[in-house]
Amino acid sequence: MTDSTATEEARSKGILWFFGTLLGIILVVLIILGAWWGSEPEVFDVNEEARLYLQKTGSTYKPIGFVYTNTLAHMVEVLMNKPGGYISNDVAPPGVFLDNIRSWEYGALVMLRDGTTALRNHFARDQSQSIEDKDLAKAEPYFYYEPNSWALPSSESEYDKGVLALHRYMKRLYAPKGKQRRAQFYSRADNLWTYLEVVIKRLGGLSTRLTASTDRYAGAAGILYDPSGQTEPQFGEERKKGVGKTPWLLIDNIFYEARGASWALLHILQAIKVDFGDIILDKRAMNTLDNMIHALENALTPVLSPMILSGDGFGMFANYSLSMANYIARANAAALDLRDLMNKG
Repeated sequence: MTDSTATEEARSKGILWFFGTLLGIILVVLIILGAWWGSEPEVFDVNEEARLYLQKTGSTYKPIGFVYTNTLAHMVEVLMNKPGGYISNDVAPPGVFLDNIRSWEYGALVMLRDGTTALRNHFARDQSQSIEDKDLAKAEPYFYYEPNSWALPSSESEYDKGVLALHRYMKRLYAPKGKQRRAQFYSRADNLWTYLEVVIKRLGGLSTRLTASTDRYAGAAGILYDPSGQTEPQFGEERKKGVGKTPWLLIDNIFYEARGASWALLHILQAIKVDFGDIILDKRAMNTLDNMIHALENALTPVLSPMILSGDGFGMFANYSLSMANYIARANAAALDLRDLMNKG
């Protein structure tokens, strides 16, 4: 072997070693970023966040509805500003591979949309024929923009516009009389009853999908998982075969969607406890609301396993989906009781 050949081989090995090392470093960085970006946001104090916002404006007056509206706006800000920012519309690694946090964001977004719709159509209107609030009429559609748009306009830009519209409504809530048309917020039992009707359906659907993580429970319920919701449930022999079992690759997605929904609904209920406090006490329903909040807090217990376990009932391994379904079902039962209490005179 000549010296030139040996030199050429050494150079080739050096180039391969360089690119191999570079690829290894990139993979390590992506794994670390993925673990950081994929972490769930912490629960925040709705009263403290409202106080901090008022502090920035120089006002100390906190009108009815302010905590609820600020909670909706701050939830969007958390989605936009958490580690890695908003992930659902990422088209590059590591965000494109983080399906769990993307599912979490979607679950939180659905609850945010429901809360904003309730604010626009019920909480801010005193009767069915009253004129809707101008800022809420602008805010709500922005949050219904598709969650995975990365081109112009991006999902983040549309959601930010919704937050700005909510902030304008909040400023008019505490605006002095006569200076401009003040915003209204009606904390009535019938308004809360209407919102709870939606929450009950959301929680019921999540509980059912979580329960379908095993053949036994999916077959017993006759559930056929279909993300579009267009497929009819199967019965008879197909039901016995458990055809409704959630596909293995989607079990963790549904679990984290339920986690995101629980996180968002927990904050909305804490805000309702503040702004609807008088009517809830008058209906003797505070303990029921606290039970619902406690169930959602349990649903947000930190996940210790690096993967979502999917055992079968009392088997050797836990089934995280069934545990989550239990907490969601308890929150749903409390929501049913709360709705009934709001409907009583």
